[in-house]
Amino acid sequence: MDAPSNVSHQPLLTEEAVPRGFRFGAVRAGIKASGNLDFACAAAEKPATAAAVFTSNRVVAAPVIVARRHLQDSEQRLSLLLANAGNANCATGNAGIEAAQRVCQEAGAVFGCNSHAILPASTGIIGVPLPVEKLIGALPALRAALGSSAAHLEQMAQAIMTTDTKPKAAAASFDVAGRTVRLAGITKGAGMIFPRLVSAPHATMLAFLFTDAEIAPLHAANLLEGAVETTFNRISIDGDTSTNDTVVLWASGASGVAISPAQSDAAAGFRRALEQVCLSLAKQIVADGEGIEHMVELEVGGAGSDDDALRIARAIAHSPLVKTAWAGCDPNWGRILSAVGSSGVAIDPSQVSIFYGDLEICNRGGVSPRLDKEAAHRYLQQREIRVRINLGGGSGACRFWTTDLTAEYVRINSAYST
Repeated sequence: MDAPSNVSHQPLLTEEAVPRGFRFGAVRAGIKASGNLDFACAAAEKPATAAAVFTSNRVVAAPVIVARRHLQDSEQRLSLLLANAGNANCATGNAGIEAAQRVCQEAGAVFGCNSHAILPASTGIIGVPLPVEKLIGALPALRAALGSSAAHLEQMAQAIMTTDTKPKAAAASFDVAGRTVRLAGITKGAGMIFPRLVSAPHATMLAFLFTDAEIAPLHAANLLEGAVETTFNRISIDGDTSTNDTVVLWASGASGVAISPAQSDAAAGFRRALEQVCLSLAKQIVADGEGIEHMVELEVGGAGSDDDALRIARAIAHSPLVKTAWAGCDPNWGRILSAVGSSGVAIDPSQVSIFYGDLEICNRGGVSPRLDKEAAHRYLQQREIRVRINLGGGSGACRFWTTDLTAEYVRINSAYST
């Protein structure tokens, strides 16, 4: 299933926001039945530092396997990133791995770089052979389509869409000694979203982050893992972890500003910018969830540890009973309390309080004496809602973003391959 063709073409990024040292582009390779853009590329002006995290699903797509190898073989110095939509190249056996490798080999010849310095990524339907010849045939046009403008980066964002209704991008910048460091990212994802991303030694979410800072490979990996943990790893639409999830951070060094642990101010500025961009992209994914009518921010506090708070947030976010209550604007706090109790975390139910926004609906494990069902129902009619759970225990806390579960989500996913 493809994204709708009536995608908004309002600019996603300003020209000033685009990191220097890269070129971007996309073409129609004929993989998507809609005929929309489906083959995207980013090229570094010279081999540049890259770090990546991938899905923790034990069923791993061929491009993820090849990407891990290429990152290791290139010592995390990439020249090219290729991403196709419409076909996940997953559950395709050795033929799928050979297909991903062949596309990289042919791209190396067309773009004039080592094939091991190319990172492939794919998204789309699982279990269908990758149409290699279509991708290879589109490579010359893809090279010709590259440019360094915001519009070129937006084309990449459009090309990687599947059931997304809109392209997604975010940017941030900061100054170091009179020089500007830029960071911009694009992402896709609307369903099959519950990222559990781990570092490289270990409908899909893809996220590509570009910066013109100079960063050593190990430091880039540490920065990326830290940012991912509190952003992409804190979202869920349907509780399903994709086989193809990939997040890449690519640093060209074109700004002339080096980011290292020894330069604390610059490193702190970059960390803030990276977290800002990642969080914006992660929340855009949730906001564009398949068929959703509510975007929900969960705030869990008073837990024994941050990990306990996260486990509870995930239990709530993955409860069909809770999610369908949100879809119906039903302030059924008992379902939330039940999900808290089923999380496996040791809690004292008599200490749990639950709020919709500022409206208390559960107090110390029972109905709140201040419960106003009509007010709670009205609050839940908003598209964006906030649910606070106070466990009344320790200092552990987390924020997590999720959605409701609607009949439209069921409709979309009941006919995805047909």
